[in-house]
Amino acid sequence: MRILFITATRLGDAVLSTGLLAHLIRTYPNARFTIACGPVAAGLFENLPGLERVIVMTKRTHDRHWLDLWKACIGQTWDLAIDLRGSATTFFLRTRKRLIMRGGRRPGLRLNHLGQLLRLSPPPMPTVWLSEADKTLASQIIPSDAGPIIALGPTANWTGKIWPTERYLPLWADLSRQYPAARPAIFYGPGEQERALALPVLHALPNAIDAGGRFSLTQVAAMLARCSLFIGNDSGLMHLAAAAGTPTLGLFGPSRASEYAPSGRCATWVAAPGPEGDAPIAGLSLAVVVQAASTLLAETQS
Repeated sequence: MRILFITATRLGDAVLSTGLLAHLIRTYPNARFTIACGPVAAGLFENLPGLERVIVMTKRTHDRHWLDLWKACIGQTWDLAIDLRGSATTFFLRTRKRLIMRGGRRPGLRLNHLGQLLRLSPPPMPTVWLSEADKTLASQIIPSDAGPIIALGPTANWTGKIWPTERYLPLWADLSRQYPAARPAIFYGPGEQERALALPVLHALPNAIDAGGRFSLTQVAAMLARCSLFIGNDSGLMHLAAAAGTPTLGLFGPSRASEYAPSGRCATWVAAPGPEGDAPIAGLSLAVVVQAASTLLAETQS
């Protein structure tokens, strides 16, 4: 059985779709999977059971990336094609069954929308697939004998979603008073822009583990899985942390927690006061973040 799974360009949306993939793997354990996704998300699927191919969709003018995808898939008869992007591509492929998710934003949790495509309620939780090499590297970067490791994610793909970086020092001061043995780990994505956003926090916390920039997505997920808590902006890293099973606190301002709250076995969020979708994240107070982080950490450490 061959399954074509067309998922998101953005990392966060791609992570949210992994629950559907895990459900399909359980339902069709002998299936071979072809994943079509954007370049940022491609590494997420490298350890997927039954993986046959990852097709990286690089955006092109006049939507020519969809033509590229069609050319890559037309030579195969598909038993099932799932399109989470709402395109017409699968109508022009030889497909025994197709499921297409309506495109565009709509109210409600994105994870629920994904589950509805396969009539799954509650929807399956996101997951990550890790190799032994990922876990070995993670154990070298995030040591198990260093006390609780608290991951901080100070970056995002839009500056409007970034909680003021100068608040991480007093945040850490409060948390370290409660957990003197704790150590911070700073996570951020590849590229100079991400590193520039993370550097003020790295400089403010000189004992922090630098866990960003140079790792694959599955290595990052393996490192996050070893952390006692993740605190960070609404971002792909936030969703990856929740999928890895890390207790996760998402920080929301102008983005909508009602649509993109972190989804995992132990995940929650706090939001700046004001109308959802139009609340400056600078309005999210240090006291609110400290209280929520302390509560989540206490629940998971007990």
